[in-house]
Amino acid sequence: MENVKQRTVSEFNNELKLKGFNVFQIEEDGNATRVYSRKDFYKICLTTGKSKIHYSDRSFETDGTVLFFGNPHIPYSWETLSTSYVGYTCLFSEAFVNAAERTESLQQSPLFKIGGTPILNISEQQRDFLNTLFQKMIEEQKTDYVFKDDLMRNYINLIIHEALKLQPSENYHQQKNAAGRITSVFLELLERQFPIESADRPLQLKTAQDYATSLNMHVNYLNRAVKQVTGKPTTTHITERIITEAKALLQHTDWNISEIAYSLGFEYPTYFNNFFKRLTGTNPRALRMETV
Repeated sequence: MENVKQRTVSEFNNELKLKGFNVFQIEEDGNATRVYSRKDFYKICLTTGKSKIHYSDRSFETDGTVLFFGNPHIPYSWETLSTSYVGYTCLFSEAFVNAAERTESLQQSPLFKIGGTPILNISEQQRDFLNTLFQKMIEEQKTDYVFKDDLMRNYINLIIHEALKLQPSENYHQQKNAAGRITSVFLELLERQFPIESADRPLQLKTAQDYATSLNMHVNYLNRAVKQVTGKPTTTHITERIITEAKALLQHTDWNISEIAYSLGFEYPTYFNNFFKRLTGTNPRALRMETV
């Protein structure tokens, strides 16, 4: 496999978007897991080493081999604690896996669904078998086999089915500063919604309730944590970020006002105009004219 270090981040992302999947050894490039668009791609990691994984408002401490399932709709981060850390990573889009008919949404899977536990402890025997699957995926990725995509989907589904037979890890703890962790998760999820890249793909999470549902917690719990840590309500953070994005779209795109309104989740341009003027003191068209 071509070493990811010798390619630019742009090339890596473009190839990933084109194919819908990418698989590689972690030891070939420890930074490779950080260059894909978390907005779009699911992730399966088979790793051996000591680490701490922060997933939503929980943290998992691992020492040994684990199988991790990352959902792009749930913020997570990974701290490597050991000097020796090896394994494999597979990135793929839901559209790639669901190209086959009668395939259910990945978000319905116990491994990827919001509120699930995405980390499994793996025995040495299980690791040997999973290693073989990842190695076959890497080898197949290099080929020009006409049915390669179908074969890769089968490997991914085989890994998922093997994982469904296992029990999730219980080696986790709630953060001591729960409010701080929840706020960090919320702010990261908020930022993941931006930038808006297409006028026909509107903002998905628009209210505090939307974010609470996505993070599998009660909206009052989220609001209390965010207000305690930042001094501002959840809704204020959302509103300010939407205004910032609205200004950027008005100043740096040629989208018309209706397209911008729709992309930011407003059903009608009038709602957007009223919202924008209430928060900024001017209307969207006037701001755009100032930058011409």
